[in-house]
Amino acid sequence: MSHTPAGSGDSTTEKPTLLLLDGHSLAFRAFYALPPQNFSTTGGQYTNAVYGFLGMLLGLIDNEHPTHIAAAFDLAGPTFRSETFPAYKAQRPATPPEFHGQVELIRETLQSLGVRTLTKETFEADDIIATLSVRGREAGMRTLICTGDRDSLQLVNDDVTVLYTLKGVSELDRFTPERVAEKYGVTPTQYPDLASLRGDTSDNMPGVPGVGPKTAQKWITTYGSLDGVIEHIDDIGGKVGQSLRDNIDNVTLARNITEMVKDLDLGDLTGPGGDLDALRPADPDPQAALGMFETLQFGATLRNRTFRAFGVEFEDTGATTLTTDEPGEGKLAKWLTTHAGWKESRPAGDAAVNRPLAVAVTGEGLPAGGHADRLALLDPVPGEDDALHAVEIDLADQDPKDEAALTAWLADPGAPLWLHDAKEAWHMLHGEGLVLAGVEHDTALAAYLLRPDQRNTALAEVVQRHVGHELAASAPVAVRARCVAELVTALTPELAGIGAMELYLDLEVPLSTVLARMESAGIAVDRTALEDLSADYGDKVAAEVAAARELVGDDTLNLSSPKQLQKVLFETLGLPTTKKTKTGYSTAAAELEKLAASHPHPFLDHLMAHREYQKMKTTVDGLVEAVADDGRIHTTFNQRGAATGRLSSSDPNLQNIPVRTEAGRRIRGAFGVGTGYETLLTADYSQIEMRVMAHLSQDPGLIEAYRHGEDLHNYVGSKVFDVPVDQVTPELRRRVKAMSYGLVYGLSPYGLSQQLGISAGEAKAITESYFERFGGVKRYLDEVVATARETGYTATLYGRRRYLPELSSSNRVAAEAAGRAALNAPIQGTAADIIKRAMLRVDRAMTRAGMASRVLLQVHDELVVEVAPGELDAMTQLLRDQMDTAAELSVPLDVSTGTGDDWNTAGH
Repeated sequence: MSHTPAGSGDSTTEKPTLLLLDGHSLAFRAFYALPPQNFSTTGGQYTNAVYGFLGMLLGLIDNEHPTHIAAAFDLAGPTFRSETFPAYKAQRPATPPEFHGQVELIRETLQSLGVRTLTKETFEADDIIATLSVRGREAGMRTLICTGDRDSLQLVNDDVTVLYTLKGVSELDRFTPERVAEKYGVTPTQYPDLASLRGDTSDNMPGVPGVGPKTAQKWITTYGSLDGVIEHIDDIGGKVGQSLRDNIDNVTLARNITEMVKDLDLGDLTGPGGDLDALRPADPDPQAALGMFETLQFGATLRNRTFRAFGVEFEDTGATTLTTDEPGEGKLAKWLTTHAGWKESRPAGDAAVNRPLAVAVTGEGLPAGGHADRLALLDPVPGEDDALHAVEIDLADQDPKDEAALTAWLADPGAPLWLHDAKEAWHMLHGEGLVLAGVEHDTALAAYLLRPDQRNTALAEVVQRHVGHELAASAPVAVRARCVAELVTALTPELAGIGAMELYLDLEVPLSTVLARMESAGIAVDRTALEDLSADYGDKVAAEVAAARELVGDDTLNLSSPKQLQKVLFETLGLPTTKKTKTGYSTAAAELEKLAASHPHPFLDHLMAHREYQKMKTTVDGLVEAVADDGRIHTTFNQRGAATGRLSSSDPNLQNIPVRTEAGRRIRGAFGVGTGYETLLTADYSQIEMRVMAHLSQDPGLIEAYRHGEDLHNYVGSKVFDVPVDQVTPELRRRVKAMSYGLVYGLSPYGLSQQLGISAGEAKAITESYFERFGGVKRYLDEVVATARETGYTATLYGRRRYLPELSSSNRVAAEAAGRAALNAPIQGTAADIIKRAMLRVDRAMTRAGMASRVLLQVHDELVVEVAPGELDAMTQLLRDQMDTAAELSVPLDVSTGTGDDWNTAGH
């Protein structure tokens, strides 16, 4: 990495430029400019202020080319102004909880980039900025002050310009002396006089009642200054004159407080000879900067833009020299023998191959079929010439002997391969008729296990994060292979250091190939049935719209328009208002459900039905669009999508189809058996998360219930409500079931009350009774959060970590969200590990038995299998055997199976 100071490209004949940032002011502007809900880490820390602040700073660097930068921040304690005037800024509302912790993140980020951040006890950021602006002018510098505080206008002169934030942090008003005069009709030195007369509600400065900006400006212009106004105070007649005389003490106090301190002692800030060289951006700390962007979970675009602005360049200076061959005329087999020790013909069971090759593929991988254009194989061990040797292959133009050697080597499970995103490579090569086996390392999965909260695991992202190289999008495929080799070397020790090698090598890496085959197989679907279903939902949507319009007498009402709904609900119908938002009263589903419960109305029934039917129609339409040419839907299983380790499904998402609703049953009924297969077979775990809870908590009551085959929720209900098991009513069972599963997700008594429609007091009583009867659960839940707060992470039964730094955040919202994640991650993550272990066991058992059946889907805790003719009984027993023994818990696992011609009837 090399460093070039920001703005160093300026001509040496130009004045140096000092950029001063009003830290808190800009952070608040950024916070309110960007919606918090769109910027948060997976642990719950909001980051919108940080993101906006960095974006603003980068824009200033691009436009102004500063040579010196400093950011001044306020401290939490009292200032000399508040001691003089206790009401100073006292009226300001409480800081939003989503803002908490973000200023410290901004400061840490700036410091990692080499930007000086400054604070001074009993003084404000304004005073630091004022002092530096004076010193900057004395040093012959051009000074820019970026702030949302108009008090800084008093600092403007020919060498000092205030960049005042207008709209968020993207639009700035450039205040020169001329612009101050144009806007306010006074000079910069007169501005504080104007402000003291006019008042400033943001600082709780009352000013003179009845005196507005125009009157105050007229007085200042006429008499030259506030002192001049006071000298002629008796000459000012009328009500405003009397008001001035009655409030002159407040005016002079405000003027004194508004005056910025311009001669602070800033210690060792200035460099030798009294200059400001200490404010030149220092060499950034690359690892600290990378660490901050990992913590913030910002994408590569902002990170790379930031690093470029501060002169951090990622280079391959430490990489071993790479030599590349393009073999032809049958030379590939010899290259494989030389660099991998591979023997195409060897006795069965002879592990002759013991040297891995790093592999990179370019092209496009799709579950329904992809294509590869180039492939590189690299020997990760430097040769005698200290170079890494790679062979780069054009898959569209191969010598037949080379093609045969490549095909045999890729399909050899004894030939260890290192890849990044092996599943994607599998699809690309599968599209070319090549079989990928023998995957030993997948550096995308390694990076995911090390940083499960990082959303981006693309090769370029991971290389920059863990190795410190920048990989260009146009990099040759051989260079990509070299990056894979470097990542294996870098990441493997890290995985070993956290005890995750078994999880990585024995679970995640082999599972990627299993998932690739499932994606490629897809599941058969009746497209016509789905189209009919879509049309049916379309008719239902139209009917609800017509009924709603008739009720309110408006033929043009748009039920998808929040503004129109607000008018109908709260004006036309006069219903009680919901929670206030920036755009009016909320029409969100949760708010309308509460409203319907407290004030039932036919219009609300039609509105909510319309939303449900529209949602289902959108789901069905997405499925119709996803049907491939082979009549099957090929979903993508995201192995690196969830921090807990659960698989997710996308393009389309087959995991969000409802199970117990009529709509869900109709959709699942459209998925059936493909040609050449006999039936669908489903198998799932019963209450796996509660069984994991019983094991992890070692609660005697839960363990007893499961070991004796009791209905868990009836058993728990009898204990919690102190009634015999046969007297647990469906309502009591519903309540305790919600309680049990709610604990897994950190549900509070208030949340339970909302979910069950009962009072908060009643929900609290149920919770307390539950914990009284099942003390092991309470003890476990308390311990898991306390341990995570101490270590910074949670771990599953198999060592899968989830890091939760937000547990110690000063942001209460973020800390509470992290606390819920700490409760959930070990339980949900262990359940996810168990189903993955089961998938591998099932796949290996099927391979050993030579079965033609195939696993098509994994949906949470369920597997869906397409059964070949004559294999139903064997496949059913295989699923039960392998899934039952996938984990050793203190309670038995319970597997249920079902069969049918479609996914719905195969359910159970």
